[in-house]
Amino acid sequence: MYGKAFAPEYRGSLGDLSVNTSLEEVLAKALEERRKADEGGHGAESASAGLAVAEASRRLGRVEEAEQAWKDSYRAARGSGDQGAMAWAVWSGGTLARQRGALSLARRRLALAAELAERGGDVVARGYSLAGLAETGRIQGDHAAVGELHEKLLAEARRRGEARHTVWALEGIAQMHRGAGSFDTALALFEEAAEIAGAAGDDRGRAWALRGIADVRSARGETGRALELLSEAERICREIQLVSALAYNLKMRGNVFYRAARYPEAEECYAEALREFRAMDEPRGEALSGLGLTKALARQGRAPERTAADLDALEGALVRIGLRHARAMIERARAELGIVTGEPGATAADTAPVH
Repeated sequence: MYGKAFAPEYRGSLGDLSVNTSLEEVLAKALEERRKADEGGHGAESASAGLAVAEASRRLGRVEEAEQAWKDSYRAARGSGDQGAMAWAVWSGGTLARQRGALSLARRRLALAAELAERGGDVVARGYSLAGLAETGRIQGDHAAVGELHEKLLAEARRRGEARHTVWALEGIAQMHRGAGSFDTALALFEEAAEIAGAAGDDRGRAWALRGIADVRSARGETGRALELLSEAERICREIQLVSALAYNLKMRGNVFYRAARYPEAEECYAEALREFRAMDEPRGEALSGLGLTKALARQGRAPERTAADLDALEGALVRIGLRHARAMIERARAELGIVTGEPGATAADTAPVH
């Protein structure tokens, strides 16, 4: 039903690269191809190579290099009059903005990318851009607005037999069900995603699906199985050098230990994840790791006033990122840890699951 996973973001002379090619290898080849294209005055090829530079740099956590590369790719594509290539560059820029916690900017860029892709007749770029919009909305907590788009993109991906997009959509929908407490549905979707990704050779998608399965298993008290799944996902991420995915995997390991009341181990994982996210300028991951670390320290007897101050600061950070459920998330943590703020208006109905 599904073909082998491919990487449409690797274009032109880089089209033979696999979705699982190590990112350092992708970056080295893309830099060389971009140099040759620039020297030869081949704008279209420079745009394609620049896109690969941007995506490899982003996934390696080198955000400044990624920012410059997608802009260079866009300028080269615009100079060549290729709206499809322009769309891919802006898609990369939007994805980077989401990674850096600039969610409103991400939505603007991804909407522009979808528009450029439609004008340029690039169906795949349009699909990726709409998928990016759906994921950004989901991260913000705007599930009602993007749930239908997720389902539509899943149906389109299934119809075309596109494994990577099917896996992505399944994982996004699974995350929403998991957040709503529908564990059975979430687990079935994550497991289907892992199966499709494995059969299609999409190691990246499989790693994210395994992380989702581990999350649900952990929430059900299956600590040992969850840690096994995260170890498998970690191995995959290290092979491909998925720096951001590794950090999120580490944060999830902290979640697993925390739920099992193994607080010193949770503290260690959260602290390491926090360092990783700071190094790659990923504020959402940094804030969520900071929240986990604050809770783990509180469980080990940290002074309540220090916990309260940290939660206040984290609330501000999460609100600035644009998470609609930020205040509810922090209020839930306060209630869990017995922190009283004395501020009116917080009720039990305001709380939401912490992801």
